[in-house]
Amino acid sequence: MTFVRRITLVVIVLVGAIASASLAGGLKVEYDVIVYNGTIYDGTGAPGRLDDIGIVDDRIAVVGDLDCEDANLCIDAQGLAVAPGFINMLSWAVSSLIIDGKAESDVRQGVTLEVFGEGISMGPLNDLTRPMIEAGLVGHPHDAPWTSLGEYLEYLERKGVSTNIASFIGASTVRLQVLGHDSRAPSPDETRKMIAVVDAAMQEGAMGVASALIYAPGSFASKDELVALARVVARYGGLYISHMRSESDNIERAVDETIDIATRSGARTEIYHLKIAGRDNWAKANSILNRIESARQDGIQIGADMYPYVAGATGLDAAMPTWVQEGGYNAWVARLRDPATRERVIDEMTSPVSDWENLFRLAGPDGIVFDTFNSPELRRYLGMSLAEVARERDTSPAEAAIDLVIEDGSRVGAIYFLMSEENVRAILEKPWVTFGSDAPAQAPRGVFLEQGTHPRAYGTFARVLGHYVRDEGVLSLPEAIHRMTGLPAQNLRLAHRGTLAEGNYADIVIFDADSIRDLATFESPQQFAVGVRDVFVNGEQVLADGQHTGATPGRAVWGPGREVQGIE
Repeated sequence: MTFVRRITLVVIVLVGAIASASLAGGLKVEYDVIVYNGTIYDGTGAPGRLDDIGIVDDRIAVVGDLDCEDANLCIDAQGLAVAPGFINMLSWAVSSLIIDGKAESDVRQGVTLEVFGEGISMGPLNDLTRPMIEAGLVGHPHDAPWTSLGEYLEYLERKGVSTNIASFIGASTVRLQVLGHDSRAPSPDETRKMIAVVDAAMQEGAMGVASALIYAPGSFASKDELVALARVVARYGGLYISHMRSESDNIERAVDETIDIATRSGARTEIYHLKIAGRDNWAKANSILNRIESARQDGIQIGADMYPYVAGATGLDAAMPTWVQEGGYNAWVARLRDPATRERVIDEMTSPVSDWENLFRLAGPDGIVFDTFNSPELRRYLGMSLAEVARERDTSPAEAAIDLVIEDGSRVGAIYFLMSEENVRAILEKPWVTFGSDAPAQAPRGVFLEQGTHPRAYGTFARVLGHYVRDEGVLSLPEAIHRMTGLPAQNLRLAHRGTLAEGNYADIVIFDADSIRDLATFESPQQFAVGVRDVFVNGEQVLADGQHTGATPGRAVWGPGREVQGIE
């Protein structure tokens, strides 16, 4: 045990002892905050119980019967649920927090920890990746005055953010560090270099390594390459997490690959945003879920996260074969300008059979709706489908998609309608599934109004608690809270977070289980959820009576490879 951790534990014990003496009628303690009269759902999945919580500095000092006279601030939570802060397992707030650190769309749902890193992470940076990051991974350009992943998290903390922050290192970022955009296998020496990049990130505090295998250059990675990186993660007790190579036609093979990576590497493993995409594949749901549950029964530590919607969102790169994207955006566009290559791309986009994840075919031009353009001139198409844009331009949908990528100077953001409601519910019911928005944390103002967005940015957690728990009864309230708090904290191996227990950090959400709901829709997505009244992050109130306080107490939360987890 390190000296710092030993001191930390001593402090926790002393706080608890002093508080216990107060409860026994001995030494009186003045708490910074007492939350009383609320129904506590502690994050373990246990039923709610009436109890009080006393906060001292950034920690929960006591859970028990308390007196408001002993607090600087006393909050009456009568009739409300009191839970640990929610953990967003897949956040794309990497750029939005630089622009606006208040993270309102998430805070107003009770989120207190954003976890980044799907495929591409904000570090480490080199001459190839720095311009990509500064262009804005989610449409908002910004400076990048850091190099390593840990430095990025520390940069956000110094800048001031309302939520805690953590990150995986992206497997695509590792590839870009060593191989650039090349579509080839690494040499033994290059594999050693990639392993060293992951090793350094794990020591710095990454949660693990995250792959995104439908996008170039992540799609160029072999299973053996991913196993090599996941083995590093396993040594540190981290998590291998993956946007699988297919969520549609080849999803069974992709799940088998993910399970095999977990088996061969020994790494605990999670599947990003588990879904079954494309109407022709919807019947595969039972096969997929049974594969995962069978692996779990065999002792493989594998789970998944999800967002509760029938549509996903990504770029038009997912509508085109990955071979045309080798070399990055400029090389991609240069090929699209070549008539022969363009014809080949259109042929593959429209082919009824694909050996790549062809979202153009899976969603269809009517099921692809634009939500992000760099070019102000093209923003007139926001909210329109690809089919509508093609008709307006008097061209085919495939031609229109190619032209938009060229004209916009970006991959162009779109919503893809791919899933069935029945399968969303089937996945939601599984006790090993957690939740992630797969979206930025933003607000309906300023630069955020220049673009559209997916309603999951404003509604993921509120939709689970309101629609699926209260209205539809798909799962119970204690179970849903556990899967937003204690379970993801356990999966990430977080110290002192995820449950309402003495000595844990005071990340707390107070909400009305009878009124919480998402208001964001596909037609009008930029609407805050309702029903969350108060949110505390590290003991400081960031939401008070439904209004953001402006406080930015968020901290970098470090993975298990760092000597001191989650503690500065």
